[in-house]
Amino acid sequence: MNAICLVIDRLHAGFLGCYGNAWTGTPQLDRLACESFVADSMLIDTPKLETLCRSYWQGVHALRPEVLDPAPTLAQVLGDAGVGTALVTDEGAVARHPLAVGFDELIELESANATQPAKQIDQTQLGRCFAQLIDRVELASEPFFLWCHLRGFAAAWDAPLELRQAYTEPGDPEPSLSAEVPSQRLADDFDPDDLLRFTHAYAGQVTLLDTCIGALHEFLRTSRVGQETLLVLLSARGFPLGEHGRLGPCDEALHGELVHVPMLLRFPDGLAATARSPALTEPADLMPTLLDWWGHTGPRGPGRGKSLLPLIREEVDTVRDRLILTGRRAARAIRTPAWYLRAGDPPELFAKPDDRWEVNDVADRCRDVAERLQDVLTADEQSLAAGEPVDGKPLEDVLIEGME
Repeated sequence: MNAICLVIDRLHAGFLGCYGNAWTGTPQLDRLACESFVADSMLIDTPKLETLCRSYWQGVHALRPEVLDPAPTLAQVLGDAGVGTALVTDEGAVARHPLAVGFDELIELESANATQPAKQIDQTQLGRCFAQLIDRVELASEPFFLWCHLRGFAAAWDAPLELRQAYTEPGDPEPSLSAEVPSQRLADDFDPDDLLRFTHAYAGQVTLLDTCIGALHEFLRTSRVGQETLLVLLSARGFPLGEHGRLGPCDEALHGELVHVPMLLRFPDGLAATARSPALTEPADLMPTLLDWWGHTGPRGPGRGKSLLPLIREEVDTVRDRLILTGRRAARAIRTPAWYLRAGDPPELFAKPDDRWEVNDVADRCRDVAERLQDVLTADEQSLAAGEPVDGKPLEDVLIEGME
């Protein structure tokens, strides 16, 4: 058995058809979703890339101190079991990550800094990276585990201009001719036409990615090695596109457009095809899930992820009742099935899952809920820092089920 984890950085879940978008065209991604288990509520525990890689590769929460984690990485456990491991990336920070040494092989892809759209898809950064990825898989010795982290939407937006133009309608501004990736707080008088240009450019990049995913998916469907390979598609971080006054990463505010990321698992035997779950999942769950699928066990204990295979096999409905998130300058947030609290003075509270992108702050109307969630967040943060369990005490019904 083989596995590929494909990470596309800065992919906004709200732009994918399989996550409810009806505006952008993602037929290839939707086709892949039809053959996959879809995690509807996958939230990253931090937007800090180095720490996030640790969460994925060691199966630990971002707030768990590194001194508590001498355990091997996912790649090292699989390597010791005879699985060939490789890290493929065009992101220097990932290639130089201290835990990257756990992979048998490092393949660092060239990262061009385009200043304008490419003429053809095969000339784009994503197009070149996917071509090399497919070639690498085709030549890989089995069994193998390949982690591919691509800068994706954090790299130049160099999709051919016609892919942007496909989203313009009469009266819309002309598409931008730049490949620049924006990152700024929006002023109150920010021109809506400028935001629309960036939105069209991003949508064009989504179409480019969809085409590349289609090529990889077709290879997996038609090749012998592909038919024996698990494909996990996920993102490292989302990308704000005007929500909450932000365009691009800028201050990495812990809102849904940044922290809610897609995750699809396509099993070679068709397990859980077309299934999806609203259960709360986080990056640390990936390592125990893959090890469980491979028939191995990894480190267990407080602050570590949980295998999602029981959820995927419909043996359970959920694996936890809350998620804790951490960001820049000690930013903190907590998500339960019914609520999302961004800690602060004042705090912000949003009803879930209805308020998907956190439009209506109800903290003033639900002060008791906000206070209870803040107390849980504080206690859980202290537990994680001490290496103690965070989910030993179940949440109150109002924090899980919401208010009538």
